[in-house]
Amino acid sequence: MGARLALESSAARLVGRLSRAAGRGGGTTLPGKLVWKLDPGALELLAGRLPQGVVLVSATNGKTTTTAIASSILGSAYRLAWNNSGANLASGVTSTLLAADGAELGLLEVDEFALPEMMRRTRPRAVCLGNLFRDQLDRYGELEHIAERWRDAVAELPPETTLVANADDPLVATLPEGRDRVVLFGVDDPRRARPALQHASDSKYCVRCGHPYRYDAAYVAHLGAYRCEMCGHARPALDVAAREIEPDGLDGVSFVLHAPSGSARVRLAVPGLYNVYNALAAASLALSLGIALDDVAAGIGRFSAAFGRFERFAVPDRSVLLVLIKNPAGANEAIRTLEDGGVPPTLVVALNDRIADGRDVSWIWDVDFEPLLERADRIVVSGERAAELALRFTYAGFPLERLELVAGLEDALDRGLELTPAGGELAVLPTYTAMLELRAIATTRGLTRPYWEDDDA
Repeated sequence: MGARLALESSAARLVGRLSRAAGRGGGTTLPGKLVWKLDPGALELLAGRLPQGVVLVSATNGKTTTTAIASSILGSAYRLAWNNSGANLASGVTSTLLAADGAELGLLEVDEFALPEMMRRTRPRAVCLGNLFRDQLDRYGELEHIAERWRDAVAELPPETTLVANADDPLVATLPEGRDRVVLFGVDDPRRARPALQHASDSKYCVRCGHPYRYDAAYVAHLGAYRCEMCGHARPALDVAAREIEPDGLDGVSFVLHAPSGSARVRLAVPGLYNVYNALAAASLALSLGIALDDVAAGIGRFSAAFGRFERFAVPDRSVLLVLIKNPAGANEAIRTLEDGGVPPTLVVALNDRIADGRDVSWIWDVDFEPLLERADRIVVSGERAAELALRFTYAGFPLERLELVAGLEDALDRGLELTPAGGELAVLPTYTAMLELRAIATTRGLTRPYWEDDDA
């Protein structure tokens, strides 16, 4: 490390320590912001220090969980520089690399809009592309815009970079075309498919000719086995697949992981078909780095939960299940998982509209809340846009006498726990910033650990 970068790094780490000492989560990003301002070229130098290089993970939904599962697998083979706080913009990535003394491999979750720049700056060893869904239109625009930015950046990747991509997503599956080092993954278990595409699905039309796709199996929104009967474009052959999927309520899911080197049954301690996709992405990334199949299966088995994503914490005589919702596709799958595993009688649903959530909350009208509303006894709505949630649920026919509006998140959590019988579980479905706030409340009460606690100073 050059003298200038060393001085910048020392100053940035001091800022991070002071921020954490003051009890502020900004310690995960402030060091990177400072270095970014002092030296915009520092990121390339920091990434270049890692002897095993850098791997990047991005998606609209599931990138935090995918990266956490990958860390469970790869952590046995490498010392990792991993942005486990979820700080996935340039400042968070830079902060992670600043704290990477002794690390061998960078495992970096990256925001989908920031991914092209991160790809250009870090010259990654591998890039894992999970999916593209409609999300935060005020920030990102339509998903085709993100896909084009990804496509342009992929074209600039060195030929030695491996591209790991979800073959079940029509837009994502086309990105590796023409490259030699490619791993394609997907689900292959028609028993777990939906009977038809959901109304909120995005990529319904052929990326080649615009004709509607025919789906032989639709698994999660538009992810599945698709084909165009007009031009013949179809899902490519899978290199890594999940088959024989067996749900275990809200406690997890198992499946047979098929890879070129063989097959192994694995158990994942978080539920839902969309988490099978996250595990598949992590497994495919690890296999592309030369990790043995048995070690991949063992790493998936060790994984528990990424923060806020089907994360549980105990309170006296009860438990809380925290389930992030942030866009129609992700929310629908969370609801589907709760429906399959058993909807708790009391729910807290919290909606914020900050920058990280997206200012436009009209997406809640594309979410199929009805299965929850049919099964829940009581619902507490909260957050800065709680009134919109109350309106959405009222229009869906949920009885007013069983619906409560409690604007403050801490008060809403307490009210939900009060309504939950002893020995029961409260399900809390917050948007992103509401999830962070609820998790901070749980941390203050000693129920869980702060998500930045393990960051190096």
